[in-house]
Amino acid sequence: MTAVFRAERISATQVLSGTRELVRPALQEAVAGLHPWLAEMAAYSFGWREGAEAGGKGVRQALAVLGARAAGADAGAGVPGAVAVELVHAFSLLHDDIMDGDATRRGRPALWKAYGTGPAVLAGDALFALAVDVLADVPGGVRLLSGALADVLRGQADDLLFTSRPWTGPEAVSPEEYRVMAEGKTGALLGCSLALGALLGGAPRPVVAALDRAGRHAGVAFQLADDVLGIWGRPEVTGKPVGGDLREGKRTYPVLAALAAPEGARLAGLLRRHRTAEAAALIEAAGGRAAALAEARAHLAAARTLLDGLPLEPGAAAELGALLDALTDRER
Repeated sequence: MTAVFRAERISATQVLSGTRELVRPALQEAVAGLHPWLAEMAAYSFGWREGAEAGGKGVRQALAVLGARAAGADAGAGVPGAVAVELVHAFSLLHDDIMDGDATRRGRPALWKAYGTGPAVLAGDALFALAVDVLADVPGGVRLLSGALADVLRGQADDLLFTSRPWTGPEAVSPEEYRVMAEGKTGALLGCSLALGALLGGAPRPVVAALDRAGRHAGVAFQLADDVLGIWGRPEVTGKPVGGDLREGKRTYPVLAALAAPEGARLAGLLRRHRTAEAAALIEAAGGRAAALAEARAHLAAARTLLDGLPLEPGAAAELGALLDALTDRER
């Protein structure tokens, strides 16, 4: 077993740190094969130029490595899957920032602000193409990734279309529509991460499919936690302004839950007038924040139930459980 994962008891932070140490050389080697300008922009997006972890915590790459280990393989078996999902995640963030008009990411100018919109789109396209190339020789790997990406795109499309719908009334976004959107937008890639790792680790198809489903539940929980941070997160931690999701009119779960409460009509009025600070306070008072976190815990419980029914390597299963627990208690 790879040295960075030998500890019997390990925290989510250690899992993430160990995975980054394991995966980064392969990720940097893959990026180095791009056109120099594209590689430069990729390095900026991952935070390598600053020598910091500006590229994020690496949840998806950790899931790919744990998927391989859960199947009984060495951690290194999951590295190609980890590189592919990390590239796809970076690609999606570059395009998300452009679509959402977000000028900053994790406390720095977003790539499109630093290099321009056209170059950022091109860099995202390059990362996506590179991810496919990484999996080209993995039987079933590209098909698994492409299926997940189709779901991601559907979820992203719904997320964008939701902002044009009314806050209340029969055409308002329902909690079930939100769950479908969140599973696609966020859950599909987390499920794919676990499934790719398991595939590379030699797991049978039923185990690969069950890990995919578990990852999707975990992804919904991750998105719910992100919704909470999108309203109440600290800018010095999230790298984004307070209340950004409210200003953009995003139909996030805390908002939907609060709109269904007795205070819903008043909240809708505040949202229409873009009174975000008052809206955030009312959403919390109406139980929106608590409802989102409760829903996140329910999806994590569903993920754990799936995992408990699988013949997974005990050490990897324990580390996977620690990582899942951290998904709703995070500062991204």
